[in-house]
Amino acid sequence: MSDLFDDPAPADRPGQNAPEFTVSEISGEVKRTLEGTFGRIRVRGEVGRVFKARSGHLYYDIKDDRSVLACTTWKGQISGLSVVPEEGLEVVVTGRLTAFGAQSKYNMNVDEVAVAGQGALMALLEKRKKQLEAEGLFAPERKKALPYLPQIIGVVTSPSGAVIRDILHRLRDRFPRKVLVWPVAVQGQNCAPEVARAIEGFNRLTPGGALPRPDLIIVARGGGSIEDLWGFNEEIVARAAAASQIPLISAVGHETDTTLIDFVSDRRAPTPTAAAELAVPVRLELMAWSENQGARLTRAAGQAVQLRRQRLNDLARALPKPDTLLETPRQRLDRISDRLPGALISGVQRRRVHLSETAASLRPATLRQLVEGRRNRLQNLSSRLSLRPIQREMAVQKDALGRLAQRLDAAQAARIDRQRQALTATGRQLEILSYKATLERGYAVVRSGDEILTTRAAAAKADALQIEFADGTLDLEGGAAQAPKKEAPKPPAEGGGQGSLF
Repeated sequence: MSDLFDDPAPADRPGQNAPEFTVSEISGEVKRTLEGTFGRIRVRGEVGRVFKARSGHLYYDIKDDRSVLACTTWKGQISGLSVVPEEGLEVVVTGRLTAFGAQSKYNMNVDEVAVAGQGALMALLEKRKKQLEAEGLFAPERKKALPYLPQIIGVVTSPSGAVIRDILHRLRDRFPRKVLVWPVAVQGQNCAPEVARAIEGFNRLTPGGALPRPDLIIVARGGGSIEDLWGFNEEIVARAAAASQIPLISAVGHETDTTLIDFVSDRRAPTPTAAAELAVPVRLELMAWSENQGARLTRAAGQAVQLRRQRLNDLARALPKPDTLLETPRQRLDRISDRLPGALISGVQRRRVHLSETAASLRPATLRQLVEGRRNRLQNLSSRLSLRPIQREMAVQKDALGRLAQRLDAAQAARIDRQRQALTATGRQLEILSYKATLERGYAVVRSGDEILTTRAAAAKADALQIEFADGTLDLEGGAAQAPKKEAPKPPAEGGGQGSLF
């Protein structure tokens, strides 16, 4: 490139011997120079403006106190980032310098982002913590109570580490329960999305289904550096834990380690073993407590019965004896029994005197006077009674009855006439449908006894034939014809006139 730009020009026409480039050519040369000179580089700085386009590409700035470097991470590269850039975070980015000739700009295509030091991580953690706290995800009133004795416990951890063995061993010692393990990566770039999916997956299970929904979730991991535990500081994990409908215990790291999931979980355990202790009570202690409570209940019941028995005895001693209670009523009964005969005699005498006094006032003349007075009163009432309204009412009823009788006679006559016409029409139909009408047209019915013959062969075998015409019947015996004789027509055999007609 020095040959292209640094050639000395003639004195009379400076610059006339320099080669000419198109805009695209010079842009391409600049891009090739940048990419060839620097190759793959690492740059440290503070993240400035961050913008994610609709296409999914990520655009952001890396700056220091004097300069700004534009950076781009394409959509397919974002999933490979261990840390997603956030404004104000100090990071070390790794990638290649390149140029964008359409705008005469250069930028850095970043495919790896790392936090520049523990202090930057703590600053980012503090920022996320304040954001989630402002949203109310740390509020004590939204935390759910842990079930006293869960039937099924879901554990989100690595299936190959010592954590799951410690949890299962502790559960087996305290109170054996069914455990569902959702295997996840507990560090690295896959940690956060897998833990979040595990929490959401446990919540989507159906209670009592083929794979039952757990009553409690434990998210556990052993100790490590802040970088190792960073997956549990991601916002996606904290929000998944906060949205869990199942009570959740976080047991990430040692007692001194604190992650973002600890603040949004319903309970925090200092170690995975402590999480198992929080999850279930000690079975032997529970049995001992139950036996102790049973013994206390038995003692309390016995003491209550004893106290009531003592109270009953105390009350019984205060009551008088039965004989003492009956002495006064018995004496009162004796006195009344002694006075009863005299009282009966005195009562009868008083009633006899009263009857004599009443009977003395009854005389026949008094009775006749009373009857006469009642008779006079009856006559006065009968004279006031008149039969004319009754007669008028009877006349009105008689007229109404006569009119009803006339209407009934007319209706009966009309009904008889209709039935007579219907009967006549039915008779005409019977005559039309009768086989006699067919005989009038020249046909005949051939019988042999009570049997109707319908074929010539049957007639040839018969000993005697009877042929019925419209005007009578003809008997044939041995081939000789007898004189026709009048007789009442016989109805055809069953079949409605389906015999032989000639």
